[in-house]
Amino acid sequence: MSRLGFATDTRAGLSDRVRQHFGRRAAGYEAQALLQQAMACRLGHLCRDLPLPTGPRADLGAGSGLLSRALPVQGLLQLDLCPELLERNPLQPRLVWDLNDGLPPALRGAAMLVSGFALQWLDDPSGQLAHWCRALATGGWLALAVPTAGSFPQWHRAAAAAGVPCTALELPQADRLIHAAAGAGLRLHHSRVLRFSRPRQGGLPTLRHLRRLGAGASRRPPLSAGELRRLLAQWPVEEPLTCEVLLLVGHRDPTARP
Repeated sequence: MSRLGFATDTRAGLSDRVRQHFGRRAAGYEAQALLQQAMACRLGHLCRDLPLPTGPRADLGAGSGLLSRALPVQGLLQLDLCPELLERNPLQPRLVWDLNDGLPPALRGAAMLVSGFALQWLDDPSGQLAHWCRALATGGWLALAVPTAGSFPQWHRAAAAAGVPCTALELPQADRLIHAAAGAGLRLHHSRVLRFSRPRQGGLPTLRHLRRLGAGASRRPPLSAGELRRLLAQWPVEEPLTCEVLLLVGHRDPTARP
Protein backbone atom coordinates (compact mmCIF):
# COMPACT_ATOMS: atom_id res chain seq x y z
CA MET A 1 0.00 0.00 0.00
CA SER A 2 1.25 3.47 -0.79
CA ARG A 3 1.69 6.06 1.97
CA LEU A 4 -1.33 7.90 0.59
CA GLY A 5 -3.55 4.87 0.98
CA PHE A 6 -4.72 4.70 -2.64
CA ALA A 7 -3.34 1.23 -3.22
CA THR A 8 -5.78 -1.63 -2.96
CA ASP A 9 -6.46 -5.04 -4.49
CA THR A 10 -7.06 -4.19 -8.14
CA ARG A 11 -8.81 -7.54 -8.60
CA ALA A 12 -11.68 -6.31 -6.42
CA GLY A 13 -14.58 -4.43 -7.98
CA LEU A 14 -14.96 -0.71 -7.51
CA SER A 15 -17.84 -1.24 -5.06
CA ASP A 16 -15.58 -3.27 -2.77
CA ARG A 17 -12.85 -0.63 -2.94
CA VAL A 18 -15.30 2.20 -2.23
CA ARG A 19 -16.69 0.34 0.80
CA GLN A 20 -13.19 -0.37 2.14
CA HIS A 21 -11.94 3.21 1.71
CA PHE A 22 -14.97 4.84 3.31
CA GLY A 23 -15.13 2.20 6.02
CA ARG A 24 -11.57 2.91 7.12
CA ARG A 25 -12.27 6.66 7.30
CA ALA A 26 -15.82 6.62 8.65
CA ALA A 27 -14.87 8.09 12.04
CA GLY A 28 -13.49 11.29 10.52
CA TYR A 29 -15.73 11.57 7.47
CA GLU A 30 -17.93 14.49 8.51
CA ALA A 31 -14.98 16.61 9.62
CA GLN A 32 -13.62 16.40 6.05
CA ALA A 33 -16.90 16.52 4.10
CA LEU A 34 -17.35 20.30 4.02
CA LEU A 35 -18.43 20.48 0.38
CA GLN A 36 -20.89 17.62 0.93
CA GLN A 37 -22.37 19.50 3.88
CA ALA A 38 -22.71 22.70 1.87
CA MET A 39 -24.50 20.89 -0.98
CA ALA A 40 -26.80 19.15 1.53
CA CYS A 41 -27.83 22.57 2.83
CA ARG A 42 -28.51 23.83 -0.71
CA LEU A 43 -30.66 20.80 -1.50
CA GLY A 44 -32.49 21.27 1.78
CA HIS A 45 -33.36 24.81 0.72
CA LEU A 46 -34.48 23.66 -2.74
CA CYS A 47 -36.67 20.92 -1.27
CA ARG A 48 -38.74 23.13 1.01
CA ASP A 49 -42.51 22.74 0.65
CA LEU A 50 -42.44 20.03 -2.01
CA PRO A 51 -45.88 18.43 -2.56
CA LEU A 52 -44.90 14.81 -1.90
CA PRO A 53 -47.28 12.02 -2.89
CA THR A 54 -47.80 8.91 -0.80
CA GLY A 55 -44.99 6.40 -1.03
CA PRO A 56 -41.61 5.34 0.34
CA ARG A 57 -38.74 7.78 0.75
CA ALA A 58 -35.01 7.11 0.68
CA ASP A 59 -31.57 8.68 0.81
CA LEU A 60 -29.46 6.75 -1.71
CA GLY A 61 -25.85 6.56 -0.54
CA ALA A 62 -26.84 8.18 2.74
CA GLY A 63 -23.58 7.51 4.59
CA SER A 64 -23.63 9.31 7.93
CA GLY A 65 -26.91 11.07 7.07
CA LEU A 66 -25.63 14.54 6.14
CA LEU A 67 -28.18 15.08 3.37
CA SER A 68 -31.21 13.64 5.18
CA ARG A 69 -30.52 15.78 8.24
CA ALA A 70 -30.53 18.90 6.05
CA LEU A 71 -33.86 18.11 4.40
CA PRO A 72 -37.29 19.22 5.62
CA VAL A 73 -38.52 15.66 5.05
CA GLN A 74 -38.80 12.86 7.60
CA GLY A 75 -38.72 9.09 7.37
CA LEU A 76 -36.18 8.56 4.61
CA LEU A 77 -34.66 5.08 4.42
CA GLN A 78 -30.89 5.47 4.96
CA LEU A 79 -29.35 3.26 2.28
CA ASP A 80 -25.58 2.87 1.82
CA LEU A 81 -22.92 0.38 0.78
CA CYS A 82 -20.68 1.09 3.78
CA PRO A 83 -21.88 -0.31 7.14
CA GLU A 84 -19.26 1.68 9.06
CA LEU A 85 -20.74 4.96 7.80
CA LEU A 86 -24.30 3.80 8.46
CA GLU A 87 -23.35 2.99 12.04
CA ARG A 88 -22.59 6.70 12.49
CA ASN A 89 -25.92 7.71 10.99
CA PRO A 90 -28.41 8.72 13.72
CA LEU A 91 -31.44 8.24 11.46
CA GLN A 92 -33.62 5.17 10.96
CA PRO A 93 -34.40 2.94 9.17
CA ARG A 94 -31.04 1.93 7.66
CA LEU A 95 -30.09 -0.63 5.03
CA VAL A 96 -26.71 -1.81 3.71
CA TRP A 97 -27.17 -1.97 -0.07
CA ASP A 98 -25.06 -1.76 -3.24
CA LEU A 99 -26.76 0.69 -5.61
CA ASN A 100 -25.10 -1.04 -8.55
CA ASP A 101 -27.79 -3.69 -7.96
CA GLY A 102 -30.53 -1.12 -8.58
CA LEU A 103 -33.02 -0.19 -5.87
CA PRO A 104 -34.63 -2.42 -3.27
CA PRO A 105 -38.12 -3.58 -4.33
CA ALA A 106 -39.61 -1.68 -1.37
CA LEU A 107 -38.74 1.62 -3.09
CA ARG A 108 -40.95 1.09 -6.12
CA GLY A 109 -43.41 3.95 -6.37
CA ALA A 110 -41.18 6.20 -4.25
CA ALA A 111 -42.48 9.57 -3.14
CA MET A 112 -38.97 10.95 -2.80
CA LEU A 113 -35.44 9.80 -3.63
CA VAL A 114 -32.44 11.93 -2.69
CA SER A 115 -28.73 11.37 -3.13
CA GLY A 116 -25.60 13.34 -2.31
CA PHE A 117 -22.16 12.49 -3.70
CA ALA A 118 -22.97 8.81 -4.33
CA LEU A 119 -23.99 8.42 -7.98
CA GLN A 120 -20.43 8.94 -9.27
CA TRP A 121 -19.25 5.74 -7.56
CA LEU A 122 -21.63 3.53 -9.56
CA ASP A 123 -20.64 1.56 -12.65
CA ASP A 124 -23.30 3.23 -14.86
CA PRO A 125 -24.29 6.59 -13.31
CA SER A 126 -26.58 7.67 -16.17
CA GLY A 127 -28.32 4.29 -16.33
CA GLN A 128 -28.84 4.12 -12.58
CA LEU A 129 -30.14 7.70 -12.47
CA ALA A 130 -32.71 6.80 -15.13
CA HIS A 131 -33.68 3.76 -13.04
CA TRP A 132 -34.16 6.00 -9.99
CA CYS A 133 -36.41 8.35 -11.95
CA ARG A 134 -38.55 5.49 -13.22
CA ALA A 135 -38.93 4.16 -9.68
CA LEU A 136 -40.69 7.35 -8.58
CA ALA A 137 -44.42 7.48 -8.10
CA THR A 138 -46.31 9.89 -10.35
CA GLY A 139 -45.47 13.28 -8.89
CA GLY A 140 -42.63 11.79 -6.84
CA TRP A 141 -39.49 13.89 -6.36
CA LEU A 142 -35.78 13.35 -6.92
CA ALA A 143 -33.07 15.62 -5.49
CA LEU A 144 -29.44 15.03 -6.36
CA ALA A 145 -25.94 16.42 -5.87
CA VAL A 146 -23.11 14.74 -7.76
CA PRO A 147 -19.58 15.76 -8.83
CA THR A 148 -19.21 15.75 -12.59
CA ALA A 149 -16.61 15.51 -15.32
CA GLY A 150 -15.45 19.12 -15.24
CA SER A 151 -13.82 18.46 -11.87
CA PHE A 152 -10.07 18.34 -11.17
CA PRO A 153 -8.67 19.64 -14.48
CA GLN A 154 -5.44 20.55 -12.66
CA TRP A 155 -4.95 16.91 -11.63
CA HIS A 156 -5.61 15.68 -15.17
CA ARG A 157 -3.16 18.18 -16.68
CA ALA A 158 -0.47 17.32 -14.13
CA ALA A 159 -0.81 13.61 -14.91
CA ALA A 160 -0.60 14.26 -18.66
CA ALA A 161 2.48 16.46 -18.20
CA ALA A 162 4.12 13.83 -15.98
CA GLY A 163 3.32 11.02 -18.42
CA VAL A 164 1.48 8.98 -15.77
CA PRO A 165 -2.11 7.70 -15.58
CA CYS A 166 -4.59 10.00 -13.87
CA THR A 167 -6.04 8.07 -10.95
CA ALA A 168 -8.82 10.57 -10.26
CA LEU A 169 -12.19 8.84 -10.41
CA GLU A 170 -13.76 9.14 -13.85
CA LEU A 171 -16.82 11.31 -13.24
CA PRO A 172 -20.07 11.44 -15.25
CA GLN A 173 -20.83 14.22 -17.70
CA ALA A 174 -23.42 16.65 -16.31
CA ASP A 175 -25.29 16.95 -19.60
CA ARG A 176 -25.57 13.16 -19.91
CA LEU A 177 -27.07 12.91 -16.44
CA ILE A 178 -29.58 15.67 -17.19
CA HIS A 179 -30.51 13.96 -20.45
CA ALA A 180 -30.91 10.59 -18.72
CA ALA A 181 -33.18 12.05 -16.03
CA ALA A 182 -35.35 13.92 -18.52
CA GLY A 183 -35.54 10.87 -20.77
CA ALA A 184 -36.76 8.77 -17.85
CA GLY A 185 -39.70 11.09 -17.20
CA LEU A 186 -38.28 13.59 -14.72
CA ARG A 187 -39.61 17.11 -15.13
CA LEU A 188 -36.71 19.31 -14.04
CA HIS A 189 -37.39 22.15 -11.62
CA HIS A 190 -33.74 22.97 -10.86
CA SER A 191 -30.67 21.95 -12.82
CA ARG A 192 -27.44 23.81 -12.26
CA VAL A 193 -23.72 23.05 -12.42
CA LEU A 194 -21.76 24.78 -9.65
CA ARG A 195 -17.99 25.18 -9.50
CA PHE A 196 -15.86 25.31 -6.37
CA SER A 197 -12.17 25.59 -5.63
CA ARG A 198 -9.96 24.38 -2.80
CA PRO A 199 -7.17 26.54 -1.37
CA ARG A 200 -3.82 26.49 -3.16
CA GLN A 201 -2.24 23.51 -1.44
CA GLY A 202 -0.47 21.48 -4.09
CA GLY A 203 -0.88 17.83 -4.96
CA LEU A 204 0.20 16.07 -1.78
CA PRO A 205 -2.23 17.87 0.59
CA THR A 206 -5.03 17.36 -1.95
CA LEU A 207 -4.45 13.62 -2.17
CA ARG A 208 -4.18 13.38 1.60
CA HIS A 209 -7.51 15.19 1.96
CA LEU A 210 -9.19 12.67 -0.34
CA ARG A 211 -7.65 9.87 1.69
CA ARG A 212 -8.96 11.31 4.97
CA LEU A 213 -12.39 11.71 3.39
CA GLY A 214 -12.38 8.09 2.24
CA ALA A 215 -12.76 9.16 -1.40
CA GLY A 216 -9.53 7.67 -2.69
CA ALA A 217 -10.97 4.68 -4.56
CA SER A 218 -10.28 4.57 -8.28
CA ARG A 219 -10.91 2.31 -11.25
CA ARG A 220 -7.19 2.56 -12.08
CA PRO A 221 -4.31 0.83 -10.29
CA PRO A 222 -2.37 3.08 -7.88
CA LEU A 223 0.70 4.95 -9.05
CA SER A 224 4.11 3.66 -8.17
CA ALA A 225 6.30 5.77 -5.90
CA GLY A 226 8.22 7.08 -8.91
CA GLU A 227 5.05 7.93 -10.81
CA LEU A 228 3.68 9.75 -7.79
CA ARG A 229 6.84 11.86 -7.51
CA ARG A 230 6.56 12.80 -11.19
CA LEU A 231 2.89 13.71 -10.76
CA LEU A 232 3.57 15.94 -7.75
CA ALA A 233 6.44 17.65 -9.56
CA GLN A 234 3.98 18.73 -12.29
CA TRP A 235 1.11 19.70 -9.96
CA PRO A 236 0.33 23.46 -10.26
CA VAL A 237 0.98 24.54 -6.66
CA GLU A 238 -0.19 28.12 -7.28
CA GLU A 239 -3.47 27.09 -8.89
CA PRO A 240 -6.44 26.00 -6.73
CA LEU A 241 -8.01 22.62 -7.44
CA THR A 242 -11.50 23.05 -8.89
CA CYS A 243 -14.54 20.82 -8.59
CA GLU A 244 -17.81 20.80 -10.54
CA VAL A 245 -21.07 19.67 -8.91
CA LEU A 246 -24.47 19.13 -10.54
CA LEU A 247 -27.53 20.00 -8.44
CA LEU A 248 -30.72 18.54 -9.83
CA VAL A 249 -34.29 18.59 -8.49
CA GLY A 250 -37.35 17.39 -10.35
CA HIS A 251 -40.54 15.36 -10.16
CA ARG A 252 -41.90 12.49 -12.21
CA ASP A 253 -44.08 13.81 -14.98
CA PRO A 254 -47.62 12.34 -14.88
CA THR A 255 -47.41 11.87 -18.67
CA ALA A 256 -44.15 9.88 -18.49
CA ARG A 257 -44.16 6.25 -19.55
CA PRO A 258 -43.66 3.63 -16.80
